[in-house]
Amino acid sequence: MIKGYKCFNKNLINRYGMSFEVGMTYSVDGDIRFGNNGNGFHMCTNLEDTLRYFDGFNTEIDICEVIGSGNFVLFEDNYYGYYDMYSVEKIKIIKRLSREEIINIILSSYEFKVIRFIQGYKLLPQELELFKIKFANNTSIMNAISYYQEGNLDIYSESSYPRTRKKNL
Repeated sequence: MIKGYKCFNKNLINRYGMSFEVGMTYSVDGDIRFGNNGNGFHMCTNLEDTLRYFDGFNTEIDICEVIGSGNFVLFEDNYYGYYDMYSVEKIKIIKRLSREEIINIILSSYEFKVIRFIQGYKLLPQELELFKIKFANNTSIMNAISYYQEGNLDIYSESSYPRTRKKNL
């Protein structure tokens, strides 16, 4: 049994048009494989990883707590930093998370997870303020907010970093 999260389009519809309901368990037959041509239900143990396949900036999405069971395949894309992503034979939709619950989960996470979330989920102005207050002293998170949430494309440019040079006199 694997506890985690699954992202859906609005109204709990997956990328392939299948509708889901909270409290229900779904299963597939056949060999379980991961990927777009896989077989099984995708889920992640890290909430922010669910945003890999969904546009949390421009579309309405639902994120649910789920439990995966039966046969499964673990997929880790170390190059892009996605870990503990699964394709499972059976999935139970436990609950649809509210925005407040999603934000609270991420606010209690560590830097890497927060930045990954900020890269893929459009925060409302009041949510953005919560992040700015909580992480005011974390330059990496504040830079990610500036770039991904506020559109400051110069934040990561070479000229935005201070330079120190040694000169021989």
